[in-house]
Formats: sequence, C-alpha cells, structure tokens
Amino acid sequence: MKKTILTIIILIVSVLLVGCGKDMSAREAVTDYLENYITLDSSIVEQLNEFVDNENLTEEQKLTYKEILRRQYSSLTYDIQNERYEGNMAYVKTKINVINLNKAQQDALDYYNKHVDEFNNNTGVYDKNLYTDYKLETMKKENETINYEIEFKLINEGNQWEVEQLSSNDLEKIHGVYSKEE
Repeated sequence: MKKTILTIIILIVSVLLVGCGKDMSAREAVTDYLENYITLDSSIVEQLNEFVDNENLTEEQKLTYKEILRRQYSSLTYDIQNERYEGNMAYVKTKINVINLNKAQQDALDYYNKHVDEFNNNTGVYDKNLYTDYKLETMKKENETINYEIEFKLINEGNQWEVEQLSSNDLEKIHGVYSKEE
C-alpha cells in the first residue's frame, strides 16, 4: 500500500514538473519581460544604475533620477492586445501605461524658457545644475500617465521565446519619455 501511494505521489509530482517546465508562449515571455520592470528585478535595477551612473549628473541628481525611474517601472501597467506567430518569430502587440515623463520634461523646458534668470548662479551665469535639479523635481512630481503601444518581436530559440532587443523608441515608451515629434 505504501509503495502504491509513493508511486502515485511520484507520478503526480512528475506530471506537475513536466507541466511547469512546458515552453512559454510568446505572450508569457512578454509578460515576464514587463513583470521584470514592475517588480524591479535585479537585472533591471542593474541596467538602470548603469544607465544613470553614465549620465553627466551630480551624485544627488543620480539618486533622484534612479528614484524617478524605479517609480516609473513599478507603476507600469500593460494589456496584451494580441499575438501572432510566423514560424520561429512571434509578434505581441501590447498597450502600456506609464507616467508621462516627456510631459514633465517639456513642462520644465517651458518654465525655463519663461524664467531663464532663475537658472543663473550668483554671478548671473547660467547654471546647468539648477535647471537639471528643477527638471528632475518636475519629473518626480508628475502623476499624469500616458498609453503607448509596443509590438514586441520575439524569436524562438531552442523551444524558448526570447524578446528581441527593443528599439530606442520602444525603450523611450517604457521610460515615459517618448515623443512623436522626434
């Protein structure tokens, strides 16, 4: 009897393991990709830190910018619209909603253009850091969101769907800084 129960348990566990190890669909691969942003996966945070650390900012500005991007990623929402398969390629159309940091940057620039003197140092010379601080604070306070569409391209390699490198425009959409005028 014990051997029969043990055999049944082993069979159930084996079936469950095989089920869990099944290949992901392209839709599931895109979901995993976006969830890495939302959950601030260590690989995403590492890329975020590397990107910001290479920017020409003060240490305090870098910390603020990292905070802004972490907020952006964790507040990202998405809705997968459809998927289509063409051989070993797949295309997954997704609608994302992010904080409109492009608007915040434009608002900061508009304010700068109307109040240029506020960004001068004590000697009356333009101080880039004053403007950068203002722009980062404007981005930090932004709450308006915007929807974008991204069509993820995936390739099936070794029975696994992998998201291809996103275009710079699509990455700008995830960061909320995409502008159609560019």
